[in-house]
Amino acid sequence: MLDAVVAGEGSLADRIDASLWRIELPEIDTEVAEQAVASFVAADEVLVERMTKQGRRSFDARKAVAFIAVTEESGAPSGTAAARCAIIDLVVRQVTPAVRPDDVMSGLRVVAGLEPPVPPRVTRLAQGSLTSQGEIVDPLNADREDAPIGGR
Repeated sequence: MLDAVVAGEGSLADRIDASLWRIELPEIDTEVAEQAVASFVAADEVLVERMTKQGRRSFDARKAVAFIAVTEESGAPSGTAAARCAIIDLVVRQVTPAVRPDDVMSGLRVVAGLEPPVPPRVTRLAQGSLTSQGEIVDPLNADREDAPIGGR
């Protein structure tokens, strides 16, 4: 354990309103991913469908996306030997219904025909409160004290 915080009132879930994701797309050229992301960003609405507990549901995946961009990083994703790999960084707001990275991938398919030949590797990098500058901050920052645990 590296850190611990005594949380104040309210649930942790109430303090989280966005997540930062990295989507690695092996065998996809960066330029192809950039074109798909540009089409996604340019769209006012990107309707996707998903099976929910209430049945098949259609919803706007674009509305929940606060940020999406192809990063400058390239090369093989973690644990693979692929020569090409586009990487998309994505910030998604917590909305109802929840928009997941696979919903955004479905949206990229809808607006740009992006069909990865192999499954993407998706990693959540952070979750917390979304600032007006578009950054995600630790939901427990308000509860942190400068003093180390145990008063040392």
